[in-house]
Amino acid sequence: MKKIIPTLALLIILDISVYSQIVYSRKVETGYLKFLGTTVQVDPGPTWRGYNLDKKQNGIDLNLINGIKLKEKLFLGLGFGYLNFEGINGFSIFSDLEFLTLKTKLTPLLNLKIGYNHIWNQYENGKGSATVELGTGLAYKLKEKLNIYVQFGFLMTQQSLLMPIRIGVNF
Repeated sequence: MKKIIPTLALLIILDISVYSQIVYSRKVETGYLKFLGTTVQVDPGPTWRGYNLDKKQNGIDLNLINGIKLKEKLFLGLGFGYLNFEGINGFSIFSDLEFLTLKTKLTPLLNLKIGYNHIWNQYENGKGSATVELGTGLAYKLKEKLNIYVQFGFLMTQQSLLMPIRIGVNF
């Protein structure tokens, strides 16, 4: 009995300290997706209608991301996005991992997104694809829980390599 009370007190203190370091956070971002090239070479068959982005379309996207921040440096979230590749519409669902390298007002950031997207292109019912994005950029802290950021990187999806240039708000 003598050990139970100190153990419970320690668990409560640890729970409070861990909880206070985790904060619910949201991000809203938009980006320009510059087409760089295709990632596969296809030997066309009779049913082939072209690459998923057959006219080498650039695109734009709008993403809404919900997640948690750990110790002001690490963001883990799940996002949903709207895609438009010069008239080809689609959506994306992804996980988002962002790391702020410093705790200063202006800090470099690293970002990784992994998920799935679907576009309605020339194929019947469209095409779905895995998506992987690796990015870097700068974040500027406006207030305690309000950052704006710009980032660029590389995005592989829909048989294509794209360069996303993004601006966003983390709050």
